[in-house]
Amino acid sequence: MKSLFDEKIKEFRDYKNLSQGDLANIFNVTRQTVSAWENGIQETDFSTLINLAKFFDVTVGQLLGVEEI
Repeated sequence: MKSLFDEKIKEFRDYKNLSQGDLANIFNVTRQTVSAWENGIQETDFSTLINLAKFFDVTVGQLLGVEEI
């Protein structure tokens, strides 16, 4: 099943009214890394994926777009 992580990360970021730079600062990555996540160019490591899910208060499945919210 195709992951929709690139779409969901942007959706959740926008919902929290955060810029790519804001999210980058929170997770100690570059803005370019967040952009790469949102454009499907780069995937995140498992640890960051879990921390993103916790930050957005969703499950990993919801963040990957394979589970309904």
